[in-house]
Amino acid sequence: MSDPATEAARRRTFAIISHPDAGKTTLTESLLLAGGAIHLAGAVAARGQARRTKSDWMKIERERGISVSSSVMMFEHAGCVFNLLDTPGHEDFSEDTYRTLTAADSAIMVLDAAKGIEPQTLKLFEVCRLRDIPITTFINKMDREAQDPFALLDEIHSKLAMDTAPMYWPAASGQRFAGMLDLTTDEFVPFRRLEAGEQGFASEERQKRSGNDFLLGVADDVRAELEETAELAREGLPKFDLAAFREGHLTPVYFGSALRRFGVLELLAGLRAHAPSPHAQKAVVKGAETEVAPSRNEVTGFVFKIQANMDPKHRDRVGFFRISSGRFQRGMTLKTAAGKGFNVHNPMMFMAQEREIADEAFPGDVIGIPSHGGLRVGDSLSQSGDVVFQGIPNFAPEILKRVRVKDPLKQKHLRKALESLGEEGVTQVFKPVHGGDLVVGAVGALQFDVLDERMKAEYGLEVIFETSPYQAARWVSAESRADLEAFVEKSAAQMAEDVDNAPVFLGKSAWEIGYVQDKNPKVRFSAVKERAA
Repeated sequence: MSDPATEAARRRTFAIISHPDAGKTTLTESLLLAGGAIHLAGAVAARGQARRTKSDWMKIERERGISVSSSVMMFEHAGCVFNLLDTPGHEDFSEDTYRTLTAADSAIMVLDAAKGIEPQTLKLFEVCRLRDIPITTFINKMDREAQDPFALLDEIHSKLAMDTAPMYWPAASGQRFAGMLDLTTDEFVPFRRLEAGEQGFASEERQKRSGNDFLLGVADDVRAELEETAELAREGLPKFDLAAFREGHLTPVYFGSALRRFGVLELLAGLRAHAPSPHAQKAVVKGAETEVAPSRNEVTGFVFKIQANMDPKHRDRVGFFRISSGRFQRGMTLKTAAGKGFNVHNPMMFMAQEREIADEAFPGDVIGIPSHGGLRVGDSLSQSGDVVFQGIPNFAPEILKRVRVKDPLKQKHLRKALESLGEEGVTQVFKPVHGGDLVVGAVGALQFDVLDERMKAEYGLEVIFETSPYQAARWVSAESRADLEAFVEKSAAQMAEDVDNAPVFLGKSAWEIGYVQDKNPKVRFSAVKERAA
């Protein structure tokens, strides 16, 4: 029987972040293909219904060709178990990305070789920085015309304040792209364009440096350019340093083409060799601050995502549970910190929208716990119910709108549907203290499109979003309960409650929030609220 520490050491739980169109979904598919989790490549390029990849299951994702909901995929490769957390590439879903990153031990940042760091990449990187997550960089689309590699690495260094350590060096780009040189072993990995319909990976043998036979088949000008630039890279750029990588100060850089499935096996080998396995996590156990190590016998973990209606036929609701310690076994009872127990009869392992029953799981793994309510984002679960991990934060929404249902007789249904989606984190829902239309908040406009789509598809509700008189929301608290109650009573016209019944002040502008804050020094106004476990 495997013990938790041994199994945890085999785990690599990572997320992928990128700007839309940088190739994140294609890379995800190539990694799954490399790990044997899928057996047919090219789903992205296929037409019609097959256009969606394995990880994009929501109707709006298939229609727009974007990922807006995080998926989890598990596969095994070269003795390691990889848990791939696929995050939304769109900035409007940065909060969902943040929640997913709480469950990841490292991240792959995908850059388009022609475009470098784009605005959304920068925003998602900042989300990683909040968590001090080690980042591996994959510069994609080298088979198209690309920027100079030195310029790309310099941009990473200057914009992200991280050292760059190239693990390979590309031989030109676009039509001239011939492969890449392994800067560690001095072996050349030749690039071959796969034939139409060819599956798997182009597995040409690496060329070892041996006299005049080196770089056979590479054009003279490309060979001369590679020899010169690779030497400059070796001499002028930082060497890979494991400690600096794990601390978030340095990123190892890989080059390739996800669509041509080139460089993906090398990237996977790098993750296996360098990415961290699950580590001890800060927690409060019986009121005392401590760290929970993966080797702890007790099964512990936290819910970082709730997803309803992944299978429309079953109206299901699944909590994504990241295991922090212990050996989980099917049929176990896990308790929240509030003492609520969940007997986990049918835990699920994920391969995107495909699932199978998990008989056991270990630290670093993510399992799905079916529930009809009761589980919430940020919940800590353990066998004893004594372990509480740091909560997952909600961020103040940047756009607020009033929402009403076209059929007035369905007002109750609207409230229930919004509260359910609010618990998932799809949107934030605020109930005005004095009644009136519910106010929904989102980080970006696309979230309202997703909300509208899911209201129709899953709840049969036609809703109307209207301009709200409010532009900002802040959670309010105070040392003294009397001070808080006095403020809530005085500002009742602009007070609301969130899904946890926590008080929220709705401001007509950011200036007004600052003004009200100055006038009420005993009240704290917060743009971030931890979802208590």
